[in-house]
This record gives sequence, structure tokens and C-alpha cells, in this order.
Amino acid sequence: MQLYLKLFVFLFSCLAQLSFASELISITEHERRIALDKHVSFIEDPDHSLSFEDVSELPAEQWHNNDQEQINLGYSESSYWLKISLRNADSVWLDRILEIGYPVLDFIDIYIVKNNIYTNHIILGDKLPFYERLIQSRNFLIPLSFSVNEKIDLYMKIKTSSSVQAPLELWNPIDFHQVDQSRVIFQGVYFGIALVMILYNLFVYLAVSEKTYLHYVGYISCMALFLGSLSGLSFQYLWPTATWWNDQSIVFFLNGVLVFGSFFSIRFLSLKSSTHLWINRYLNGIAWLASIQMICSLLFTYKVMIQPTIYLAITACLSLLLVGLYRCFQGDISARYFTVAWTSMLFGGIVLALNKFTVLPQNMITESATQIGSALEIILLSIALADRLNQEKRKAFAAQLDALKHEREARQAQEETLQVQKEANLMLEQRVIERTSELEDLNKRLLELSATDALTGLKNRGYFDDKFQHYYTTAYRFQKPLSLLVIDIDHFKQFNDNHGHLIGDECLKMVAENIQHVVSRPEDKTTRYGGEEFVVLLPDTSEQGAQRVAEKIRQRIAETPFQLANCMLQVTVSIGITTETPKAADKRKEMFDRADEALYVSKNNGRNQVNSLPAIIKTAS
Repeated sequence: MQLYLKLFVFLFSCLAQLSFASELISITEHERRIALDKHVSFIEDPDHSLSFEDVSELPAEQWHNNDQEQINLGYSESSYWLKISLRNADSVWLDRILEIGYPVLDFIDIYIVKNNIYTNHIILGDKLPFYERLIQSRNFLIPLSFSVNEKIDLYMKIKTSSSVQAPLELWNPIDFHQVDQSRVIFQGVYFGIALVMILYNLFVYLAVSEKTYLHYVGYISCMALFLGSLSGLSFQYLWPTATWWNDQSIVFFLNGVLVFGSFFSIRFLSLKSSTHLWINRYLNGIAWLASIQMICSLLFTYKVMIQPTIYLAITACLSLLLVGLYRCFQGDISARYFTVAWTSMLFGGIVLALNKFTVLPQNMITESATQIGSALEIILLSIALADRLNQEKRKAFAAQLDALKHEREARQAQEETLQVQKEANLMLEQRVIERTSELEDLNKRLLELSATDALTGLKNRGYFDDKFQHYYTTAYRFQKPLSLLVIDIDHFKQFNDNHGHLIGDECLKMVAENIQHVVSRPEDKTTRYGGEEFVVLLPDTSEQGAQRVAEKIRQRIAETPFQLANCMLQVTVSIGITTETPKAADKRKEMFDRADEALYVSKNNGRNQVNSLPAIIKTAS
């Protein structure tokens, strides 16, 4: 009896080991792709204490066979160990690519054992910079090589704050690249549609200044960036080294979708507080709660924020769908487009959320449902916005026709009275127009004369004061540099005393003409400040640029001979410069004083030279 009992126990233990053992998968040269999920065994490591040596020595009965179509263990703080056994059943060398098709896993440790000998340890995960991957792809790829009849055991340790999903597929490299190219084309089509719609609606907003289009642009942008982050494309192309932001961006942009989607729906469906108070408050509440979660996503970890965000997203999706149906029943034409468009997108979002909570299996449809629905929704809502714009144009045109009709009737009623007054008013209006035109011409001449120096033809000091105040205020407002040149003719008093004031006037004209020749930009202003002193305003000009202009002025005047009877005289000028990006709007006098001080530095250093006060101060220090 004891012998039978021992035999029974031995057979039962063998059967148990066989039932729990990881299935050995045979691969051949002709297989293009093998889905491995059903062949995976796994164990849970709640306290992250198991090492590779520990799990490799565990008895087979402690491993659990995956009985689902995909490996989808939901959100968990535990680590999970996966085991797959592969064998080359062909008589040739085989190269394969193992794909882990979920790009948001934090840490993946892969241990490769060939013919029961540990050979390699590979570390992957989106917590590592993208460029550290063995193969540059949005999904995790591991190259494997099998010699003839070689057996490979793969042990994978997965630890992540996202949903624990690990869809595993073994590919022939050629077939993988062909299929992956189709995936890239699909992604490119979606993001191309999103980009076109963003630009189109942005241009419409700039044309009509309707905030609905701006909210829609924000919604499309956040949706595209959210899906790009979720699919790993953003990590691959936009921020390959920003591992912290790669996790947070998913939560950040998903909440952005809710913010802009709610504000867009309120405006698009005309849910004003005056007509739909509680719906307006409810959707605004969702938007502001999502805004708070956007801020929190920058302060708290992905693990803390992802589940509240998904719950809010499901609530918002269902709410917007119900609100759209409600407005349809109220007869809002725009709501029909809205409901059809959002039904497709919201359905995709719900499918994705249920997939992450393991309610739905992971496959091509559930993973791409949001992108497919979003693409349809983006196109349909853009059509709806265009239709709404056409409706508003038609309403505005009808209102204009009605106004024109009333105006025509009013004109007909007044026509007889106006005809009587027309002839009398015509002569009076003609006289008023003539007098007004004469006064305007006279005023223009007076203003020109009052702002012009009679001798040199340059603008005078009053004009300079007005322009200086305007340019200084503008430079302060836009934080642009402003340069000021103060120019003085050297020994001019002695020149007047020796040759007379008439010759001095000719000298002033010559200097003014040379300054005008150099200062040629329309926005630059040259004025006669008084006596033999001139000032030049150079807006948006650096100190180096002002130095070049001043040096050209000095050199041109010095090289221009001044004809006096039978002799030629040389006239020189001294120039002071200051350049400033104003820090206050009322410091013009200080700036002028610095330029004047720089002028005196030029005179004291021997005249016929250019000096900049800041350069003097810097050298002195």
C-alpha cells in the first residue's frame, strides 16, 4: 500500500512540474513571426528581493503560466519575472528580433541563458536615455542569434509605474522591418493629419479671432503629443534624453486634452452660463480639475497621477458624449457633428483606458483605437467648425440684407427732404472743404517750419525732444538698444571770430550735409541741437554700430575741404556717444548727460575724435 502511495505522489509531482514548466518553443527558418505571450511563465516579486540566481533556481511549480492572449497584469507596485524558452529546430543559423511592444515600461532586465549557460545581461526601459537601446526603435527590441539546435532561455524582470504589459513577439528581421515600416507610415499619416489640422485651425483663428479655434488647436496639439508619448515616438524624436519628462508628459498632455476639450465643447455647443448654468459649471469644473492635475503632474510621480487622470478622462469622455446628445435633442445643428466626431474619439479613449486596466485585451485594435478615433474626430470636428463658420457667415449676410432693406426704406422716406437740402448743402460743403484743405495745408507748413532749423534744413531741438522721448519710451518697452550721438564743431567760436558769422553759417551747412549723407536710415534722426552742436538718434543700434556711424561722420567731415576765398580750411568735429537699453522710461536726461560727458572727453583728449562714455568707464575700472 505504501508503495502505491509513493508512486502516486511521484506521478502527481511530475505532472505538476510539467503543467507549470515553461513551454519550449521551437523556431524554424520559415517562420516570420511568433506571438510568445501564451508561452510565457511568470512569477510576482512583491518586495523586489529576487535576483536572477534566485529565479533561475526556482522549481517549475512556482512559475505561473500565462493563460491570456496577452501579458497584461495591470497597475502593480511589484516586480514581475517572465520566462521564455526558445529552441532552434532547424539545421541553419537563425537571427531573430524579440519585440516588447509596450514602450512605457520603466525598467526591463533581460538575462539570456544559452544551452543552460548564462551569457548576457541587457538593461532596457524608458528610464534610460533612448540612445542606450541596442536597436533604435520606439518599442524595446532584443537581437537574438541561434546556432543549430541551440536552446535559449530568456528571463525578464519588469518593474514599472505604468500598467504591467509586455506583448512579446519573435520576428524574422526582414519581416519585422517590413511590418514596422507600415506602422511608421500609419503613425506618420495620423500625425500628418494632426499637424495639418493644427495649422489650418490656427490660421482660421488668426483670421477670425474666434477662441473656439484656439481651444481646438490646443486640444489637437495635446492629443497628438499624448499619443506620441504613449507610443514612444515622442521619446524617440522629441526628448530622447529627458527620461523624467517622458513619463510625466503622458499625464500632462492627457490632462491638457481634457482642459482644451472641455473649453472647446463649452464654446462650440454654446453652453453659456446664462442658458445652461449647471452644464457650464460642470464642464468648467472638469477643465479646472484637469488643469490642477497638469500642474500636479510636474510635482508628483507618474504612478501617483496616472490613475486619477484616467478616471477623470473616462468621466469627461462620457460627460461630453451625453452633453453632445443633449444638445442634439435640443436641435443644435452643430451638436450633430460634435456627437458623431466625439463618439469615435471617446470610444477610442474608453477602449484604451479599459485596456490599461486589463478589462480589454491588448492588441492592434485596442492599442490604436485612440489614434484611429482621434483622427476621425479631428477631421469631423474641423468640418464641423468650417460648417459653423459658414452658418455664421450666412446669418451675418442675412442680417446685412435685412439691415440694407430697412436702410433702403429709410432712404426712400428721406429722399424728398434730402433733395431739397442737397443743392443748398452742396455749395456750403464745397466751401467748407476748400477752407479745410487750405487750413490743413497751412497747418502742415507751420508744423514743418516750427520743427525745422532755417539755416541747415535739419530738424530743430523741439523736434529732437519729441523724438527722443518717443524713441526712449519705445526702446524701454521693447528692451531694444538706443544710441545717441552728440556732435560739436571743433573751435567753432574761434572760426566765427576769425572769418565772420556768414562764413560760420556756411560751415554749419557743410557739416549738416555731411552728417545727413552718413545717417541715411529713415528711422535715424539728425537734428541741430543749438549753435554748433548736432545730435543724432539711432534706434535699435548697438554701441558698435553707433561707433561705426560716428567714425564715418567724423572722417567724412575731416576729409571734406571747406573753401574760403583762396584757401582751403579743414573742419573737424568731436563726437560723444552713449548706448543704452533703458531700464526705466524717465531716464532720458541721464542718457543725454552721458553722451554730453563723452563729447567733453573727446574735446579734452584733443578733439577730432569719437568717445563712448561706457567705454571710458570700463577702461578706467
